[in-house]
Amino acid sequence: MRNFETPTRSIAVSAQAMAATSHPSATLTAINILQAAGNAMDAAIAACAVQCVVEPGSTGIGGDCFALYAPKGGADVIAYNGSGRTPAALTVDWFEERGLTEVPRQSPSSVTIPGTIDAWTRLHADHGRLPFAEVLAPAIAFAENGYAISPRVHRDWAKEEPLLAADEVAARIFLPQGRAPRIGEVHRQPELAATFRRIVAEGRDGFYRGPVAEDMVERLRALGGLHTLEDFAAAKGEYVTPATTDFRGYTIHECPPNGQGIIALMILNILSHFEATGAPDAIDRIHIEIEAARLAYAARDTWLADPAKANVPVEEMLSDELASRLAGLIDVKRAIADLPPFELPRHRDTVYISVVDSERNSVSFINSIFDSFGSGIVAPKSGVVLHNRGQSFSLKRGHLNMIAPEKRPLHTIIPGIVTRNGRTEMSFGVMGGYYQAMGHAHLISKVLDYGMDMQDAIDLPRLVPASGLAPKIEVEQTVPAATIAELQDRGFEIVPTEDPIGGAQLIRIDWENGTLTGASESRKDGIALGF
Repeated sequence: MRNFETPTRSIAVSAQAMAATSHPSATLTAINILQAAGNAMDAAIAACAVQCVVEPGSTGIGGDCFALYAPKGGADVIAYNGSGRTPAALTVDWFEERGLTEVPRQSPSSVTIPGTIDAWTRLHADHGRLPFAEVLAPAIAFAENGYAISPRVHRDWAKEEPLLAADEVAARIFLPQGRAPRIGEVHRQPELAATFRRIVAEGRDGFYRGPVAEDMVERLRALGGLHTLEDFAAAKGEYVTPATTDFRGYTIHECPPNGQGIIALMILNILSHFEATGAPDAIDRIHIEIEAARLAYAARDTWLADPAKANVPVEEMLSDELASRLAGLIDVKRAIADLPPFELPRHRDTVYISVVDSERNSVSFINSIFDSFGSGIVAPKSGVVLHNRGQSFSLKRGHLNMIAPEKRPLHTIIPGIVTRNGRTEMSFGVMGGYYQAMGHAHLISKVLDYGMDMQDAIDLPRLVPASGLAPKIEVEQTVPAATIAELQDRGFEIVPTEDPIGGAQLIRIDWENGTLTGASESRKDGIALGF
């Protein structure tokens, strides 16, 4: 039930259809597409394309995409992995010869072949309804005619001014007055609009072959990259079987590796060994969730990789035997001091979109360029911001996630769907890089274990394990002082962060009443809307 004592927005409620995104223009675009007889897939792609324009630091067509799709609101969930691979010529030897122990962010070596457009065109061809030109028309209009800068977009953009200034093309497009556009100012991306038009006319080949691909390859090779036109032409995502686990009578669906969705399932498996007693923000519950995440993340950084190139032990990772063993390591009164070595990437920028249409087709859709503005490298003629997903690789020889030719990295972005009794119950997702796995488990537990209002669950103060072996926790400024003091007494080191942690959207289907309820992240600019 809604807690009206807390200063958060209400959930959205509608009878026909609903969309939830992190930007108002994207949500409105999705609604407009739905009202124009488009379906949930059309709306999700259209909304994402708009966000690639109006939230250029968070997402773009130079990134990757994952999606879950439940036709007619059933329980047979379809998953698509739209993550890109490394160039065929890139090996760990290349880094060792240059004395590099990690993949540099603002370098061509951090850029894997983008998978977004392949995913969009394939998903639309298989599951969309409207012509692709209508789906991309709103994004083209924003890119050509301009869009007003919203508060969170400005905040994230301004923090990346040094990165953008270091790339002459990025500076020209994204620092038009030598600085990030301010709130309320209008920004345009005509090069990106022309690229969208080419994709409309030529489909995926408009991106992976011809002038746009040549523009990206020329830019990357000029900076020392090993990318080729053949690498781009060969780019291809795939339909995959979702990974699942049962939690409190519901089935949670996630994309399988190379994505970290199974880590969210691991956390839920560990939590299933503890009763959900007390308040949802009780200190013991927070302690358990932190430790479950730390243990699952340690497993992730040992085992998670591209299953086409490494033997990822999915069954073992999702086994009740492992969950029971890990749950047994948790002392509710004291932080675990010794964990297996693990390295965690920083918070990243991503957009997540949830759409349910009048036929109850449900789409859980996520698109990312990893860091804010990705690698900071922009292709000059096409206006494509290239992501830095290659930074998720390990350069340690023998590691399952070691960089190698034509390999996909460990991926943080994860859409989610919840089903029960043969029906879709929720389409949900959480943004925020490595926080996403803990964020999925945290959100699902709060809604299913405690019956929290979805918006209240999203708006709870957040904390997340920091990198390294020590029990170190990053906490938002909204975490109560008493909670911080108790965590410190239990052996946790507290690292305050000025940045909001993550973001979330969620739509739930009420089959009994035939209605939809939705919630959208208050830390972002977005909104959930329905009709």
